[in-house]
This record gives sequence, structure tokens and C-alpha cells, in this order.
Amino acid sequence: MVQIEPVVIDGMMFVASTVRLPKTTLLTISNEKGYIMCGALDVGLLNDKLKDRGVIAGRAVGVRTIQQLLDAPLESVTYRAAELGITPGTTGREALLKMS
Repeated sequence: MVQIEPVVIDGMMFVASTVRLPKTTLLTISNEKGYIMCGALDVGLLNDKLKDRGVIAGRAVGVRTIQQLLDAPLESVTYRAAELGITPGTTGREALLKMS
């Protein structure tokens, strides 16, 4: 099952996606600039092999809901996200606002 819903943070609009797969759930919250995602995100791949794309993204581990993704501290971030002041430990909510 795929669920897509709007998320508003401080008046800024984001899109939350939940994809239920066998034995796992993929979670993302994004806007036109970047995104945060559950532990399935491969930050190393984005930073190394896809560095030229300049992806702005962060990864939170151990989250099972969109609300948890918003509240959780990010475990890792892409180089481009770090340039915006998004660092490991930044909550998902704070990271999204820095992407606005």
C-alpha cells in the first residue's frame, strides 16, 4: 500500500509518502529541494557515486511512522544537506525547514 499526504510545518508544505512493503515500510518527507527518509536511504551512495547530483537528503533510523520521522534526529546527511546547516542530530522537522 502507498499513502501520500501533505505535511505543513510552520506554513511550509511538504509531501509525506509511506510505502508498505513485505517486512518493511519506506518513509519519506520531501519538497522540491530535498527530503528526509527512513533508514533505507543510502547516504553513502548519494555522497560518493551520485555526488555530482547534489542531493539534499537526511536519514533517520529506527522510525516507523511519519511523525517519528519528523521528530527523530538524523543519523546521517548528504554533503549538500550539510552545506545548508543540516547535520547529524538535527531533527527531521528542523532539517525540512532548512530545505525550504
